[in-house]
Amino acid sequence: MSNSKQKTKNTAVVGMFVAIIIVLQLLSYFIKIGTFNLSLVLVPIILVACMFGKKLGALMGAIFGVVVVICCMVGLDAGGFILFSANPILCSLICIIKGAAAGFFAGLVNQPFKNKDNDFIGVVLAGVVAPLANTGLFLVGLAVCFKDILYSWAGGTNIAYYMIFGLCGINFIIELVLNLVMSTAVSRVIKAVKRI
Repeated sequence: MSNSKQKTKNTAVVGMFVAIIIVLQLLSYFIKIGTFNLSLVLVPIILVACMFGKKLGALMGAIFGVVVVICCMVGLDAGGFILFSANPILCSLICIIKGAAAGFFAGLVNQPFKNKDNDFIGVVLAGVVAPLANTGLFLVGLAVCFKDILYSWAGGTNIAYYMIFGLCGINFIIELVLNLVMSTAVSRVIKAVKRI
């Protein structure tokens, strides 16, 4: 395949993943576990990071962050709306940086395993690192930039306990497992299709 055809094909694939990211993020506001939304949007970000590298992974994550900011702005994400109303710039920065970091680090940990016969380990590592970066940076951003709001949400309970068990808790574990299972499964399908 010529270089220009490969670039066109890659652009089309990345465009398809952008559409998937937007749709999955919007759907996440209607899939709830308790009071939290279940997000599967990291799966396409992980896949792009594993297929095309950390730079495109970071771009896909940043696009996810922009979609989250828009959803916070219009009130689809109730907690995000509170944060955006309090400080739109800091809220936007946190959303975009955490998303971009998830894609970047997924691509970074996958890089040594890319194009190897057994790239499964790289995809698994990417599937673990992406949600850790996304959630971890959100929690750090919340603790540093929105401490007063965090205290009011915690309602007098220990902040660290609230952040780990109230904000993350079972939702993070489910997202981590789903991202691992779906990313590795879809990457296997993509690899099989490339061989045909």
